[in-house]
Amino acid sequence: MAVRQQHLCSGDFPRGGQPVFAIVAKAIARSWCAAAAVAIIAMAALAIWSPVLAHGSEPTPAVAVSQPGTRALRSIDPSPHDDMPGVTEPDVWCVSTRRLPATCSVPLAPNLAVERFANEESRRRGCWQHASLASLLGDEPGRPLVFFIHGNRYDAAAAKQQGLLLARHCAAVCAGRTPVRTVIFSWPSEQQGILLKDGRAKYERAFSEGHYMAWLLGQIEPSRPVGIVAYSYGALITLEGLKDVLAAERSGRTDLQPWLARPAQTNLVFIAPAVRCDALAPRGPYRETLECIDSVSLIINSSDDALRFFPLLDRRIGADALGYVGMPRRWLPGHVAFSAVDGANVIGKNHGLPLYLASPSLTKRLCSAATGGM
Repeated sequence: MAVRQQHLCSGDFPRGGQPVFAIVAKAIARSWCAAAAVAIIAMAALAIWSPVLAHGSEPTPAVAVSQPGTRALRSIDPSPHDDMPGVTEPDVWCVSTRRLPATCSVPLAPNLAVERFANEESRRRGCWQHASLASLLGDEPGRPLVFFIHGNRYDAAAAKQQGLLLARHCAAVCAGRTPVRTVIFSWPSEQQGILLKDGRAKYERAFSEGHYMAWLLGQIEPSRPVGIVAYSYGALITLEGLKDVLAAERSGRTDLQPWLARPAQTNLVFIAPAVRCDALAPRGPYRETLECIDSVSLIINSSDDALRFFPLLDRRIGADALGYVGMPRRWLPGHVAFSAVDGANVIGKNHGLPLYLASPSLTKRLCSAATGGM
């Protein structure tokens, strides 16, 4: 017994004479080698099977588009389409509220930051130049306007990149017709916190942004066609803006152009709209906005993981998102054209605009709806 105890205390097995620590070391070494081999095989398989973008240096957007400000956006080239003959550089502007405070009403004269994307003749591709709202609305006043309103977690660069991409698609769809002027409505939606906390903060900010949007809409002549392409929270900003500008008109405010029964075409295109599903219902909170709308086009995603949690944003409402469940045609009056499609089979569970713009069928659909009748 004394001999056995001596062997164990010295780290040796009584039989075989091999130290315990040596056996443990060999086992660990084998496990490390196995783990390294598995990692190498997995990396090789990922490199072989993962799709590669045209630029060749970025991973597939499907991995990153759930966060609109991630590296997936860096793969979007802001330069004109070189592979589309007959398509010229689109006319793109940006109106920003990023440095403005929150507001509880339609302002009188907000200091909106205005920029214009340098045209092809300037030889300064990718350059944004300071401009004025007067030049935006006064230069070529007959040219139709298409607004792009982004959603949550966009920095200023991401908003411009996706707006430029949308503008190029619209230019291709409208080739041979009167070219449109694309206006990016850039609002402060950079990520603040995580998940639900960030979503609630931007949900509240969207109501304030609706007041700024109302003032901007109130500067447009009634005879000028307008299309609004709104993604996610952009739909809430749009409806709040239209509701505010109509309320201002009814209250007798004279510094804003009228929107009730405006003669020009007005189209709404909502992509995965993060707004309550009964927004435009007969007794919905934004029903009155249909008085100045000619067409509504919805692209929803019934598999969207982000929109699935929309009822948690405002427990007082508890309604599903319009972009998650859609709405029936019978809710709209007869004079409003309506179309809807579920992009779940194309987009999957992601909540990211780049996937929608990467789909030729969905992109053609939204651009045609935005510019229809113009």
